[in-house]
Amino acid sequence: MTVSNHEHWMAKAIQLAQKGLYTTHPNPRVGCVLVKDEQIIGQGFHLKAGEGHAEVNALADAKQDVAGATAYVTLEPCSHHGKTPPCADALIKAGVARVVYGMQDPNPEVSGRGLGKIKKAGIDVIGPVLEADCEALNPGFVKRMREGLPFIRVKLAMSLDGRTAMESGESQWITGPEARLDVQRLRAQSDAIVTGIGSVLMDNPSMTVRIDSENQEAAAKTVRQPLRVIMDTALSILPEAKILYPSNQACVFCVEDDLEIEHLEALKKKGVTVRFSPRGEDGRLDLLDAMEQLADAGINEVLLETGAELAGGFLQAGLVDEIVVYMAPKLLGSSARPLFQLPLETIDEAVELELKSVSQIGQDLRLVYKPNYLDDDFGDDFDDGLEE
Repeated sequence: MTVSNHEHWMAKAIQLAQKGLYTTHPNPRVGCVLVKDEQIIGQGFHLKAGEGHAEVNALADAKQDVAGATAYVTLEPCSHHGKTPPCADALIKAGVARVVYGMQDPNPEVSGRGLGKIKKAGIDVIGPVLEADCEALNPGFVKRMREGLPFIRVKLAMSLDGRTAMESGESQWITGPEARLDVQRLRAQSDAIVTGIGSVLMDNPSMTVRIDSENQEAAAKTVRQPLRVIMDTALSILPEAKILYPSNQACVFCVEDDLEIEHLEALKKKGVTVRFSPRGEDGRLDLLDAMEQLADAGINEVLLETGAELAGGFLQAGLVDEIVVYMAPKLLGSSARPLFQLPLETIDEAVELELKSVSQIGQDLRLVYKPNYLDDDFGDDFDDGLEE
């Protein structure tokens, strides 16, 4: 097979992997295509943790003998026993002649082992193929394995003049219904939604994935609700806050000292997870520590939905991987609230952004940016509050 053929079939495997966009947490999204005589004889993707992996599902889907076929898989086949047996063993047992992989497993503890086992069995191994596209399937899983941090995406809605809310805090609704529906998709693909206590006290949001379906009850069973995380240094959140329901899907980060023990116990009794982070130099929560804790808990992708202060805190800490801005054709005026609260005084301190995509959704624009952190000392003197 030629290189172009390998890319063709790998693209098919990538399309399959995308079907697990909202469901595979905390596992990666993976697709597999089995090809024989230039025809697909089996295909599969990973749908849900604890269930069959892409390779196993593709083998089960095969309409003819797999012996001698080529397996195209977006991620190196696993070599270890987890909730399911190793996929490398399954491919070897099936008698495939060749394995073409998109990217090597980013987990340093197992990287290369699956491919090594397959090679040792006498099977040809080719790759990586369309590596960047395969990595893009799982930005959070890849970052968590390589850096011990989740992929953090900031979602913001603003007016044409760069404002996110009126001076009073009023912000419903800046964008149109189409943009708001798109945000639900962002939530659904995220493992956790992070916000600050300021936003909770101001708006009392639920921050759940809201189902747009005629059969709400049936649809709700198929959508995984992300963990809802509140940054709350002094643990001042009210037990009846909407964001704490259901309580087993809520987590509050606070600083352990100076807490009201009765309030802490009341939250724990409700089933809310309370985590402790140290104070940063500004006296607020150490955001890096909090994100490391989420990564340790298996959180791959974080959606940050909050106000200008906490969003600015994440940005100046170098924790933001992607900024998604929905821009509405409205003007909110010079006294309205800004997109980010940042301690900038000169043009040289400006944060450079790389535009990744732009699209129109309804009457709004969806702008996706990647921050370019050019100055490691950016924001060292930042001492504003980080809990909006």
